[in-house]
Amino acid sequence: MKELELKYGCNPNQKPSRVFMDEGELPIEVLCGRPGYINLLDALNSWQLVKELRKATGLPAAASFKHVSPAGAAVGVPMSDTLKKIYFVDDVKVPLTPIATAYARARGADRMSSFGDFIALSDTCDEATALLIKREVSDGIIAPDYTQEALQILREKRKGTYCVIKIDKDYKPNPIERKQVFGVTFEQGRNEIDLTGDELFENIPTANKNLPEEAKRDLKIALITLKYTQSNSVCYVKDGQAIGIGAGQQSRIHCTRLAGQKADLWWLRQCPKVMSLPFKADIRRADRDNTIDVYMGDEYEDVLREGTWQQFFTEKPEPLTREEKKAWLAQNTKVSLGSDAFFPFGDNIERAHKSGVEYIAQAGGSVRDDNVIETCDKYGIAMAFTGIRLFHH
Repeated sequence: MKELELKYGCNPNQKPSRVFMDEGELPIEVLCGRPGYINLLDALNSWQLVKELRKATGLPAAASFKHVSPAGAAVGVPMSDTLKKIYFVDDVKVPLTPIATAYARARGADRMSSFGDFIALSDTCDEATALLIKREVSDGIIAPDYTQEALQILREKRKGTYCVIKIDKDYKPNPIERKQVFGVTFEQGRNEIDLTGDELFENIPTANKNLPEEAKRDLKIALITLKYTQSNSVCYVKDGQAIGIGAGQQSRIHCTRLAGQKADLWWLRQCPKVMSLPFKADIRRADRDNTIDVYMGDEYEDVLREGTWQQFFTEKPEPLTREEKKAWLAQNTKVSLGSDAFFPFGDNIERAHKSGVEYIAQAGGSVRDDNVIETCDKYGIAMAFTGIRLFHH
């Protein structure tokens, strides 16, 4: 198939819409549903991400994409019982395979942002993964293959309209890519930079030069995730998964703050007081996620006021106080942080430190590198200058 007609473009008024190949066949096969323009942008970007994560780590990888940026990305590192509970997969009856674990991590890190996502898997989608996907609000999935059991489950999702795409894992695109803006054609070489090797971390200008193997793995996950995230962007990673992604901000400190806030919320969800919230048995998954998010924030009274809390809880919870949040957040450590370009000021490091960052990889090359290094040394952070910029638009 050389061409695929789409329902419409980014918006319903943008017609006609299609994807096509100038030469050769499309590398995708639609097994179910009808993908839209944004669906395919998410699918093709997210597939590249998980394919590179697989190569860099040797582990199955998954990503959850929304509006052409990842809401989550992860590899199949085994989960603790705490993570299984906060990702709401502790009730699954079948054993979680490595690819199912990667998906649970990618989807679970930022459930608010992942609502209505497009999923990418580096490996064959199996029954365990399909069962997890079945109960989430999602637009579609791209993977190199599907087991018969998984395909049957996914074909029944959304009354048979769920988008299921199979991609040729051996497809290699033209090294030159083009796109049009306002009738003008842009052309550039594809960003084929290899982010899989440890040579990325050879230039460590900070006093602390210790980068454990797990930190190197997590920094690679951060950088590869950023390679497919709308710039400016930064990414916090811990234990093989992105825990906070700040995308598309004009100021880098705003990226660092946004991603840091998401990383903090991820950690707060593991606080015993949050994990023991007395939810009503019939609460919908999306309402539960939103309630947790509001409860952990400054506007917690929105879900705890009289006449409202009864909609969500069997009994009124005590608020999570500022002091409790501060004490819990202080326990988060060994977080890795990647940036798609250099940090221009030490304020980014100050903010990263508040979210437990101990390892950083960034391009370097700012006129204020000395200030950034000095701030890292203040907190004993190990930082590598990669010399690589990863802007993505």
